[in-house]
Amino acid sequence: MLKGFKNFLMQGDLIIVAVGLVVALAFSTLIKAFTDNIVTPLINSVAGGGSTGQGLGWTVNGQRIDLGSFISAVVYFVVFMLVVYYFIVTPYRSYMARRGTSVFGEPAPAKACPHCLSGGLPLAATRCKFCAGEIAS
Repeated sequence: MLKGFKNFLMQGDLIIVAVGLVVALAFSTLIKAFTDNIVTPLINSVAGGGSTGQGLGWTVNGQRIDLGSFISAVVYFVVFMLVVYYFIVTPYRSYMARRGTSVFGEPAPAKACPHCLSGGLPLAATRCKFCAGEIAS
């Protein structure tokens, strides 16, 4: 039972989706901090609202531009991505290399079709998979 669970967790697609989800969540935190602490106060200052705060930043028409919170979110994002890379991506890459599979690496070299200009064709291809045009070697 534990071996089956381990195999399920170590499937390539599951790890890639999990890393993508983590990156998306961290990026959404960064975007939320940007909008909450920079964009919203700028919009409110144009409308003439009023609230002030403290810390790194400035006040425009009574609205606080909290640069400190935004910088904090940027630092959080960078540190979080480093942790994800070194504690999830790197061990997974080495684990998959031991199994003989390459992940998160450079894509294989490819060529383009001269007829339809489609890319991503294998170097050994003699016909385009999209338009069936002949490709010179």
